[in-house]
Amino acid sequence: MSGIDLADYPWAVGVVHVLLSVLGLSMVCAAIRLLRGPSLPDRVVALDLLVVAAVAVVALLAWVYRQPSLIDLAVLLALTAFISTVALAWYVERSKR
Repeated sequence: MSGIDLADYPWAVGVVHVLLSVLGLSMVCAAIRLLRGPSLPDRVVALDLLVVAAVAVVALLAWVYRQPSLIDLAVLLALTAFISTVALAWYVERSKR
């Protein structure tokens, strides 16, 4: 896995910081929506957004730090999030009946 050498690309440090800031802000907004609701489907979508942003952060850090094992963690997190989102969607659909 080839990462970046931040010493060779000084502008890349700024790009990584901007990306992490945007992802962090989206995670904060998703956490607020997760806590405040107002309904269960809103909370399910917020949880899914929170996990997708976390996967993006882990993937970005894996690229920056050249750690392929972090990609495995990101894939595992994404698969777990997918299964939980499907289960929660099934629960929401069944609870409407």
